[in-house]
Amino acid sequence: MKKVSSVEEYIEVNAHFAEELTILRDILNSTELEETLKWSAPTYTLNSKNVIGLGAFKHHFGIWFFQGVFLKDDANLLINAQENKTKALRQMRFESKADINKSAVLNYVKEAIENQRLGKEMKPQRNTKPVVIPQELENVLSKNDELKQAFEKLSASCKREYCEHISEAKREATKTKRLEKIIPMILEQKGLHDKYKNC
Repeated sequence: MKKVSSVEEYIEVNAHFAEELTILRDILNSTELEETLKWSAPTYTLNSKNVIGLGAFKHHFGIWFFQGVFLKDDANLLINAQENKTKALRQMRFESKADINKSAVLNYVKEAIENQRLGKEMKPQRNTKPVVIPQELENVLSKNDELKQAFEKLSASCKREYCEHISEAKREATKTKRLEKIIPMILEQKGLHDKYKNC
Protein backbone atom coordinates (compact mmCIF):
# COMPACT_ATOMS: atom_id res chain seq x y z
CA MET A 1 0.00 0.00 0.00
CA LYS A 2 1.32 3.44 -0.94
CA LYS A 3 2.28 5.64 2.02
CA VAL A 4 0.03 8.67 2.16
CA SER A 5 0.20 11.83 4.26
CA SER A 6 -3.48 12.78 4.43
CA VAL A 7 -6.97 11.33 4.15
CA GLU A 8 -7.47 13.40 0.99
CA GLU A 9 -4.40 11.78 -0.55
CA TYR A 10 -5.68 8.32 0.49
CA ILE A 11 -8.94 9.03 -1.38
CA GLU A 12 -6.99 10.29 -4.43
CA VAL A 13 -4.88 7.11 -4.48
CA ASN A 14 -8.11 5.07 -4.37
CA ALA A 15 -9.86 7.16 -7.04
CA HIS A 16 -11.94 4.18 -8.23
CA PHE A 17 -13.93 4.54 -4.98
CA ALA A 18 -13.35 8.26 -4.31
CA GLU A 19 -17.03 9.24 -4.18
CA GLU A 20 -17.93 6.25 -1.99
CA LEU A 21 -15.06 6.85 0.45
CA THR A 22 -16.08 10.50 0.71
CA ILE A 23 -19.65 9.49 1.65
CA LEU A 24 -18.38 7.20 4.42
CA ARG A 25 -15.85 9.81 5.55
CA ASP A 26 -18.62 12.43 5.84
CA ILE A 27 -20.68 10.06 8.01
CA LEU A 28 -17.68 9.41 10.29
CA ASN A 29 -16.79 13.11 10.49
CA SER A 30 -20.38 13.95 11.49
CA THR A 31 -19.61 12.30 14.86
CA GLU A 32 -17.18 13.26 17.60
CA LEU A 33 -14.57 10.79 16.33
CA GLU A 34 -11.19 12.29 15.55
CA GLU A 35 -9.84 11.65 12.05
CA THR A 36 -6.22 10.57 11.75
CA LEU A 37 -3.96 8.35 9.63
CA LYS A 38 -2.57 5.05 10.93
CA TRP A 39 -0.90 2.39 8.81
CA SER A 40 -1.41 4.77 5.84
CA ALA A 41 -5.20 4.48 6.17
CA PRO A 42 -7.87 6.80 7.59
CA THR A 43 -8.54 5.88 11.21
CA TYR A 44 -11.11 7.36 13.56
CA THR A 45 -10.40 7.54 17.27
CA LEU A 46 -12.07 8.45 20.55
CA ASN A 47 -9.74 9.54 23.36
CA SER A 48 -6.80 8.21 21.28
CA LYS A 49 -8.38 4.72 21.05
CA ASN A 50 -8.94 3.27 17.57
CA VAL A 51 -12.66 2.88 16.91
CA ILE A 52 -13.09 2.70 13.11
CA GLY A 53 -10.93 2.42 10.01
CA LEU A 54 -11.84 3.41 6.45
CA GLY A 55 -10.43 1.50 3.51
CA ALA A 56 -10.56 0.75 -0.20
CA PHE A 57 -9.38 -2.32 -2.04
CA LYS A 58 -9.47 -3.46 -5.64
CA HIS A 59 -13.07 -4.72 -5.71
CA HIS A 60 -14.60 -3.37 -2.51
CA PHE A 61 -14.38 -0.60 0.08
CA GLY A 62 -15.69 -0.23 3.58
CA ILE A 63 -15.16 0.47 7.22
CA TRP A 64 -13.93 -1.77 9.96
CA PHE A 65 -14.73 -1.62 13.62
CA PHE A 66 -11.74 -2.36 15.85
CA GLN A 67 -14.04 -3.72 18.58
CA GLY A 68 -16.80 -4.80 16.21
CA VAL A 69 -17.34 -8.05 18.08
CA PHE A 70 -19.40 -6.04 20.61
CA LEU A 71 -21.78 -4.56 18.01
CA LYS A 72 -25.33 -5.98 17.96
CA ASP A 73 -25.29 -6.23 14.12
CA ASP A 74 -29.11 -6.08 13.91
CA ALA A 75 -28.97 -5.43 10.13
CA ASN A 76 -26.50 -8.29 9.62
CA LEU A 77 -23.97 -6.03 7.86
CA LEU A 78 -20.75 -7.16 9.52
CA ILE A 79 -18.28 -9.84 8.53
CA ASN A 80 -15.23 -11.33 10.15
CA ALA A 81 -12.66 -11.24 7.36
CA GLN A 82 -10.46 -13.93 8.94
CA GLU A 83 -12.64 -16.47 10.73
CA ASN A 84 -10.86 -18.21 13.65
CA LYS A 85 -8.07 -15.61 13.43
CA THR A 86 -9.58 -12.16 13.93
CA LYS A 87 -11.15 -11.90 17.38
CA ALA A 88 -12.49 -8.34 17.80
CA LEU A 89 -12.34 -6.73 14.34
CA ARG A 90 -15.44 -6.69 12.12
CA GLN A 91 -15.84 -5.23 8.63
CA MET A 92 -18.70 -3.60 6.79
CA ARG A 93 -17.98 -4.12 3.07
CA PHE A 94 -19.50 -2.43 0.04
CA GLU A 95 -19.03 -2.89 -3.70
CA SER A 96 -20.86 0.22 -4.92
CA LYS A 97 -22.36 3.51 -3.77
CA ALA A 98 -25.82 1.92 -3.94
CA ASP A 99 -24.81 -0.51 -1.15
CA ILE A 100 -24.36 2.30 1.38
CA ASN A 101 -27.31 2.75 3.73
CA LYS A 102 -26.23 6.00 5.41
CA SER A 103 -28.58 5.76 8.41
CA ALA A 104 -27.60 2.11 9.08
CA VAL A 105 -23.90 2.99 8.88
CA LEU A 106 -24.39 5.92 11.25
CA ASN A 107 -26.26 3.70 13.74
CA TYR A 108 -23.37 1.20 13.79
CA VAL A 109 -20.84 4.03 14.16
CA LYS A 110 -22.78 5.54 17.10
CA GLU A 111 -22.98 2.13 18.78
CA ALA A 112 -19.22 1.66 18.31
CA ILE A 113 -18.59 5.07 19.90
CA GLU A 114 -20.83 4.21 22.84
CA ASN A 115 -19.09 0.84 23.30
CA GLN A 116 -15.73 2.62 23.32
CA ARG A 117 -17.03 5.03 25.98
CA LEU A 118 -18.14 2.04 28.06
CA GLY A 119 -14.67 0.52 27.75
CA LYS A 120 -15.78 -2.58 25.85
CA GLU A 121 -12.52 -4.00 24.57
CA MET A 122 -11.21 -7.42 23.67
CA LYS A 123 -7.51 -7.49 24.46
CA PRO A 124 -5.14 -9.72 22.47
CA GLN A 125 -4.37 -13.00 24.19
CA ARG A 126 -0.81 -13.65 25.22
CA ASN A 127 0.97 -16.89 24.47
CA THR A 128 0.66 -18.92 27.66
CA LYS A 129 2.52 -21.94 26.35
CA PRO A 130 4.80 -23.23 29.14
CA VAL A 131 8.58 -22.89 28.91
CA VAL A 132 10.03 -26.40 28.51
CA ILE A 133 13.78 -26.29 29.18
CA PRO A 134 15.64 -28.93 27.15
CA GLN A 135 17.99 -31.22 29.09
CA GLU A 136 21.10 -29.79 27.36
CA LEU A 137 20.28 -26.25 28.51
CA GLU A 138 19.18 -27.47 31.96
CA ASN A 139 22.60 -29.14 32.43
CA VAL A 140 24.45 -25.90 31.60
CA LEU A 141 22.16 -23.77 33.80
CA SER A 142 22.60 -26.10 36.81
CA LYS A 143 26.40 -25.68 36.62
CA ASN A 144 26.47 -21.90 36.14
CA ASP A 145 24.64 -19.71 38.70
CA GLU A 146 25.32 -16.45 36.81
CA LEU A 147 23.83 -17.92 33.63
CA LYS A 148 20.87 -19.36 35.53
CA GLN A 149 20.08 -15.98 37.13
CA ALA A 150 20.39 -14.22 33.77
CA PHE A 151 18.08 -16.79 32.14
CA GLU A 152 15.47 -16.38 34.90
CA LYS A 153 15.40 -12.59 34.33
CA LEU A 154 14.38 -13.02 30.67
CA SER A 155 10.72 -12.73 29.63
CA ALA A 156 8.80 -15.98 29.14
CA SER A 157 8.76 -15.49 25.37
CA CYS A 158 12.55 -15.04 25.25
CA LYS A 159 13.08 -18.14 27.40
CA ARG A 160 10.71 -20.10 25.16
CA GLU A 161 12.61 -19.01 22.02
CA TYR A 162 15.96 -20.12 23.46
CA CYS A 163 14.51 -23.46 24.58
CA GLU A 164 12.89 -24.13 21.23
CA HIS A 165 16.11 -23.13 19.43
CA ILE A 166 17.95 -25.92 21.28
CA SER A 167 15.12 -28.49 21.15
CA GLU A 168 14.57 -28.10 17.41
CA ALA A 169 18.14 -29.12 16.58
CA LYS A 170 18.24 -32.76 15.42
CA ARG A 171 21.91 -33.55 16.00
CA GLU A 172 23.82 -33.33 19.31
CA ALA A 173 26.59 -31.37 17.57
CA THR A 174 24.06 -28.75 16.43
CA LYS A 175 22.58 -28.52 19.93
CA THR A 176 26.06 -27.99 21.39
CA LYS A 177 26.89 -25.34 18.79
CA ARG A 178 23.60 -23.52 19.47
CA LEU A 179 24.20 -23.66 23.23
CA GLU A 180 27.63 -22.08 22.80
CA LYS A 181 26.08 -19.32 20.69
CA ILE A 182 23.25 -18.44 23.10
CA ILE A 183 25.18 -18.46 26.43
CA PRO A 184 26.78 -15.01 25.89
CA MET A 185 23.44 -13.68 24.58
CA ILE A 186 21.63 -14.83 27.73
CA LEU A 187 24.33 -13.28 29.94
CA GLU A 188 23.90 -9.98 28.07
CA GLN A 189 20.08 -10.24 28.55
CA LYS A 190 19.58 -10.34 24.80
CA GLY A 191 16.78 -12.29 23.17
CA LEU A 192 17.41 -14.73 20.37
CA HIS A 193 15.63 -12.42 17.93
CA ASP A 194 16.52 -9.08 19.55
CA LYS A 195 17.22 -7.38 16.26
CA TYR A 196 13.49 -7.77 15.53
CA LYS A 197 12.03 -7.06 18.97
CA ASN A 198 12.85 -6.35 22.58
CA CYS A 199 12.66 -8.90 25.40
